[in-house]
Amino acid sequence: MTHQPKSDFLRIMSERGYLADCTDYAGLDQALLAGPVTAYIGYDATAASLHVGHLLNIMMLRWFQKTGNRPITLMGGGTTKVGDPSFRSDERPLLDDAAIQGNIDGMGQVFARYLDYGPGGATMLNNAEWLDDLNYLTFLRDIGRHFSVNRMLSFESVKSRLDREQSLSFLEFNYMILQAYDFLELNRRHGCVLQMGGSDQWGNIVNGIDLTRRVDDAQVWGLTSPLLTTSDGRKMGKSAGGATWLNDRMLSPYEFWQFWRNSTDADVGRFLKLYTELPVDECDRLGALQGAEINEAKVRLANEVTTLLHGAEAAASAEATARTVFAEGGSGGDLEVATLPDYADGLTIAQALVQSGIVASGKEVKRLIAEGGLRADNAPVTDPQAPVDRAALERGIKISVGKKKHRMLQLG
Repeated sequence: MTHQPKSDFLRIMSERGYLADCTDYAGLDQALLAGPVTAYIGYDATAASLHVGHLLNIMMLRWFQKTGNRPITLMGGGTTKVGDPSFRSDERPLLDDAAIQGNIDGMGQVFARYLDYGPGGATMLNNAEWLDDLNYLTFLRDIGRHFSVNRMLSFESVKSRLDREQSLSFLEFNYMILQAYDFLELNRRHGCVLQMGGSDQWGNIVNGIDLTRRVDDAQVWGLTSPLLTTSDGRKMGKSAGGATWLNDRMLSPYEFWQFWRNSTDADVGRFLKLYTELPVDECDRLGALQGAEINEAKVRLANEVTTLLHGAEAAASAEATARTVFAEGGSGGDLEVATLPDYADGLTIAQALVQSGIVASGKEVKRLIAEGGLRADNAPVTDPQAPVDRAALERGIKISVGKKKHRMLQLG
C-alpha cells in the first residue's frame, strides 16, 4: 500500500497485517477520517459454528468498532440457499430454513463475544429479509441487466472451477449477483459504504461496488484481508481432526487453547498481531523470542485469544490443565472427555480407543504403540490387546496420543 493511512482503522489494519487489497485506499481513508463509517462482512450459515478461519475477519470488525465505526454482521439466510461457489470444487449441500436458522443462532453466540450489539453499536442482519421475497422477473430486469456474463466468467473463483471442467450450476452462478445486491440493499437501508472480506471474495465485492454505483450512483468501497496459511503451508484453522470451531459445545475451551499453544515458532508474532489486541511492539518482541522462551510466548498467545472468545477464567483453566498434563504428568481436571457407551468383559485398550473415537482404527493403535506414541495414565501402552478395567474407566483414564492430544476416557 503506497498510501500512508491517516485514519485509525486503516493504520491499525496496515500495522497488524490485515490488509490484502482495497478498491481505493485514499478515498476510504478520507471517509473514515470524516466518519463514522458503516461496513459489513457477510457470513453464510453453512455450519452451526464459525471456525478459526473466520476469526481474522471478526477481529477486523472488532477493530472497526473500537475505532468508532459501525459494523454489520450480515447473516446469509438467503444466500445460504444458493451456496457460494468461490474456489470450491463441488456444489454445497442445500439446507432447509430450520437448519439455516439453527446455524445462524449458533454463529451469533460467537459474534457477541467480539462485538457490542448494544444501542448504537453493531447490527446483525439477515439477507433473507430482502432476498426471500424478490420477484424474479423484476430482479432480472432491474438488477440482472447490469451484469456481464463475460466478466463474471473471468473471475478467478469461477474460472478455476471451469478450467478443471467441474460443473458450475446456474444456481451457484447466481450467487455473485445476490451478494452484489446485498451491498446495494445495505447501502440503501443502512448507509453502508464498505464491504470487507477475505481475498477470495474480491470478485464478489467488486461486483457489489459496481452495482451500487450503476444503480444508485453511490460511492462505496471494498477491502480484503489475506487468506492465511500457517508457516508450514496449511490452511488456517484446518487440522487432521477437521475445523477448529469457535463454539464451546463443538470444541472445548481447552482444545481451542491448545490449538494456539501448538502454533509453530514462525507464526507466533504474526498471530499475536492478528488475533490479539497486544501492542504491535510487544507482539514483535514475543515473536522474536527463541528456544524455551518462545513456548511462553505461545502460552501468552493462547491465553489472549482464548480470553477474547471464552473469557479469562476459561483461559486460566486451560493453561493450568496444560501445565498439569505436560509439566507435572498429572491427569488435568478439565481434559476433554471421550466416552464409551458401554463396557463388556474382555474389552481391550484398542477397542476402547476406537469405540470412544480417540483413535480412528485398530491399525492406528498398533502404529502408535510401535512408535511409542500412546500412553495411558502417563504409562506407555505396549499391548493393544491389554484388557481395560471397568473401575478404571469409571474413575477415568488419561489417554495421551503423541505429545499434543490428551483425552479423559470414561464410561458414558
